[in-house]
Amino acid sequence: MSAVRREFPLPDLGEGLTGAEIVRWLVRRGERVGVDQPLVEVETAKTRVEIPSPYAGEVLECRGVAGEELPVGSTLVVIAEDDGSGDGPRPERPAPGVPGAAGTSSAAPVWEDPAEREPVLVGYGSRGAASAAGPSAVPPPTRAAGPAPAPVPAPAGARGGPVPVVSPLVRRLARDHGIDLRTVSGTGPAGLVGRSDVLRAVEALAGAARGSDPDGTPPAVAAARVPPTGPAAQAPAAFVSGGRPEDGVLLWPGAGRVAARKVTDSHREIPAATCWLEADATGLLDLCRDAADAPSGPRVGVLALIARMCVAALGRYPALGSRVVYDADGAAVGVRPPRSIGLGIATRTDRGVVVPVVHGADRLTTARLGEEIARLTAGARDGTLAPRELTGGCFTLNNHGVLGTDGAVPLVNHPETAMLGVGRIARRPWVDGDAVVPRSTAPLSLTFDHRVCDGATAAGFLDLVARAVTRPGTLALHL
Repeated sequence: MSAVRREFPLPDLGEGLTGAEIVRWLVRRGERVGVDQPLVEVETAKTRVEIPSPYAGEVLECRGVAGEELPVGSTLVVIAEDDGSGDGPRPERPAPGVPGAAGTSSAAPVWEDPAEREPVLVGYGSRGAASAAGPSAVPPPTRAAGPAPAPVPAPAGARGGPVPVVSPLVRRLARDHGIDLRTVSGTGPAGLVGRSDVLRAVEALAGAARGSDPDGTPPAVAAARVPPTGPAAQAPAAFVSGGRPEDGVLLWPGAGRVAARKVTDSHREIPAATCWLEADATGLLDLCRDAADAPSGPRVGVLALIARMCVAALGRYPALGSRVVYDADGAAVGVRPPRSIGLGIATRTDRGVVVPVVHGADRLTTARLGEEIARLTAGARDGTLAPRELTGGCFTLNNHGVLGTDGAVPLVNHPETAMLGVGRIARRPWVDGDAVVPRSTAPLSLTFDHRVCDGATAAGFLDLVARAVTRPGTLALHL
């Protein structure tokens, strides 16, 4: 049976990501693999995913070693694809520790054990939130300006058998939007279907239904959609060359590099301002205790209630959930208001700060919002979230009070335009009329992009949240 040499590049695993760090190889050179069999586990955007094979055949090369970061588009693995066997059965992967398993052969493997090159995280490396864009030790390949490449013509009718795709995330994206992958034309090598191909299919269907631009954007704004494209910031030499602890260099893991790049972009690009208020949270705590003591009904916590307040305030002040729009020269020309609320929740993990996103937060009840926050924050700490669950936010809630701090000025979660910080809720002196009484108060800080709104708008947003904290019953007016 003849074979065709296929080079499979590291796919785009999420919005704005430029690279991924290899955690461990799941196959070795000379092993036979089937379509969709996991090849390698990588970490990117502070989550770990397995990348499946789009081809069936023999593994010729595994590029990169555990702990190494590869840019999107670089060759990840080379496979000798069996001619015409793309829909053949999948071979079973030997279990670790048994003869023939990866890493147990007497022959030298083509990768390293992750323990031999485990990078060291230096402290708590992020003041703000990091979720979407991340750094890469090697700059990503540049793309020429102009329209997207024409897709490979689809064969007549739906294709039979499994469709080669770059990632299980692509399959899920298609499933979530009701797209039959057999009808999608891929623009990758040999017609490989990628995330961008599915998104184009989704936009085409939506555009046909609306009779407008694929994403509904007016032509004047569509021309100004391209984000700034300047040269990528250069990492220190030791960072690029892959120094090791024995060389005196303590490497950040991929998650640490994501955070470092994220906060740098935020500090450099966003003219941020901050306003503060302190709110009497005694009634808020009483409401949470009453919910916990009730024999039935939803159990909601402080974070879920403040999240609901943020969603209500964003409905009144949508500018704080907007994103800045840039023209082809990288100049900011306007803002794009959110179509729905993607609420980010800054979460501390052992890999740094992660910001999972509650998509469609404005369509959830307070109880469901609390359940989603609990699920996403647990997944963030475990490193099991999909890239979509870490991207697409329009506003971030940062409960830094759990760290014991009363006040903070967090950096805006780039490319968002605002973040609400909640300090430690504690008993403090409070002036009530002419008396000073002890109350449980919550320090609130709103950091915002001064390009999208003035101080009056930001103060109005913060005042609405503070009044809801003081009198949580007013939330019913915004539901």
